[in-house]
Amino acid sequence: METSLNLRPPRSDRSFDDAAAAQMERIIADLGVMYQERNRALREVANAHHEALLRLALAAELRDDDTGVHIIRIGHLAEALALKCGEAPRFAQMLRHAAPMHDVGKIGVPDCVLKKPGTYTQEEREVMKRHPVIGAQILGRSRIPLFQLAAEVAMSHHERWDGTGYPLGLAREAIPISGRIVAVVDFFDALTMDRCYRKAYADDEALSMLAEQSGAAFDPRLVEQLLSNATEFIALRNRITDHPPSLESLAEAA
Repeated sequence: METSLNLRPPRSDRSFDDAAAAQMERIIADLGVMYQERNRALREVANAHHEALLRLALAAELRDDDTGVHIIRIGHLAEALALKCGEAPRFAQMLRHAAPMHDVGKIGVPDCVLKKPGTYTQEEREVMKRHPVIGAQILGRSRIPLFQLAAEVAMSHHERWDGTGYPLGLAREAIPISGRIVAVVDFFDALTMDRCYRKAYADDEALSMLAEQSGAAFDPRLVEQLLSNATEFIALRNRITDHPPSLESLAEAA
């Protein structure tokens, strides 16, 4: 009986294992590159989105401020106050990027209301009070944490500590800390800048007016921190006014 002979050399298990390991390393390396490219693309999309929203916020602000630097100051002042109050550095940094979009909803308020000198009628007041909701709608329901925080700020920065604010009538700690912080620094900064309907208040006047609203409009703990560190906050405000960063740099830093 004839028998066939297997003339192939026996397979080396070591060679097979080495080849499989090399192939797995290549797959892992390729996945790593794909992951990095994905993250880079997501960052670019997020930065582009952030820059677009900042420009929209600037468009709204320029209707009520000749320079638009107010929105940039608000971000830096909010970050500084958050840190003074013991908030985490990562949160404070995010707030610096989110806070400039706090009044983006003003883009939907007519000039006849936004720029009106003197007292609003009841109807005009109701129109003006829509801008937090408009802002939150513009910022949308994004899954990106920065935009979620910005929407929270837009919605809550006109709430008052005593519960008489708008649009939801929240009170005390029910108001997000982001909105409470931005409310304080926005009030102080806005008082110390020229508006189309009034001249800027002196720093000491603005600080006194802020103190008067402690426990009424504003969280007393936050007011105390700003008042106790007023010299530092004023220096920061002046530094940003003299050397404001570009919107592009703010968006890229996010």
